[in-house]
Amino acid sequence: MTFENYRNQLAVGISLLCAHFIFSCSALAAEPVMITVSKGFGLTLYASDLGDAKQLAVGDKGTLFVGSYRDGTITALVDADNDGRVDKRYVIAKGLDYPEAIAFHNGDLYVAEEERILRFNQIESRLRRPGRPKEVYERLPGNSKKSRRAMQFGPDGLLYIAIGAPCNVCETEAPYSSIIAIDVETGDSEQIVSGVRKVLAFDWAVEDNQLWFADLGRDWMGDNLPPDEINKVERKGSHFGFPYIHATDIIEPAYDKPKNLKVVSPTYELPAHVGAKGLHFYRGTQFPERFHNQMFVAENGSWNRSSKVGYQVVMLEIKDGQVAKRSTVVSFLDGEFPVARPYALVTAPDGAMYISDDLKGNVYRLFYKESAKNQSQDND
Repeated sequence: MTFENYRNQLAVGISLLCAHFIFSCSALAAEPVMITVSKGFGLTLYASDLGDAKQLAVGDKGTLFVGSYRDGTITALVDADNDGRVDKRYVIAKGLDYPEAIAFHNGDLYVAEEERILRFNQIESRLRRPGRPKEVYERLPGNSKKSRRAMQFGPDGLLYIAIGAPCNVCETEAPYSSIIAIDVETGDSEQIVSGVRKVLAFDWAVEDNQLWFADLGRDWMGDNLPPDEINKVERKGSHFGFPYIHATDIIEPAYDKPKNLKVVSPTYELPAHVGAKGLHFYRGTQFPERFHNQMFVAENGSWNRSSKVGYQVVMLEIKDGQVAKRSTVVSFLDGEFPVARPYALVTAPDGAMYISDDLKGNVYRLFYKESAKNQSQDND
């Protein structure tokens, strides 16, 4: 199956409350597979063959950067004619150590490696020849293969990076199990929160710049424990419980919580093992108004559960600083068969949403059909 045919099979119109569409995920697939998309939305394959596509960043000129983990590469995708399809792709770097965490700021691309952060200066004007990156920070702890990271610039201009625990459950030393903020010009850093297990996504609410993050619950406590967490940072220096308390009140049997430690409970609990690895506040206007400024979460899926959960993109409706409702926008789970494992989310320049898939190495483009139809008519 050619890439063009594959993409065309994915470009499906939705007219019912919740519609299904069928496509063959590879030339080797014995049976077609099914993706479910909410009413009014469409889904297309934006790019493929990206290794284990992980975190995403969008440049000022619309370039989509894709970080990897095992693959060790950073890829740039360019839609030169703004038709929702990739026209050019460039390998910015290869042979890096687990460079899944990336961020774009003031024309520059930042990449977290094992113990350092690199900066590719003015990258969108140098995609063909990126040049040698500059090291801007060198005090990350090693073992990123287990600790995992997420990275993004905050409204204050500081570079925030989440550094997970290098274990399923253990007591750790800083900066493991924390989110820190770095001044990339001076190299100064400070701890923002601690007591987190594995944060692979965080973002700031559009309306009030409140920092939210998703934290993965520990494994091997059964199918239904503990929940994955959605947390809100209301006070710098807060501790979110790991490894002593999971979710709101699940006590860790291996470690006793220090008596004077004050723990912040989750703002919202997701089902256990859904694998919340993407969290993004939608910043576009292409989707209907009820989606504007709302939180979208990529549930990567349940690798060690007896039956599958997750493998979907959900919207968490925020009202008065609390999660009021969770609803599925895209489901990649066909029975017990995952078609994709959504990993990261970001708003595209045209108001669509990019979704990375670390199962097949794809990036999908989620769009609202009526908006796309109106734009097409305007261009006629």
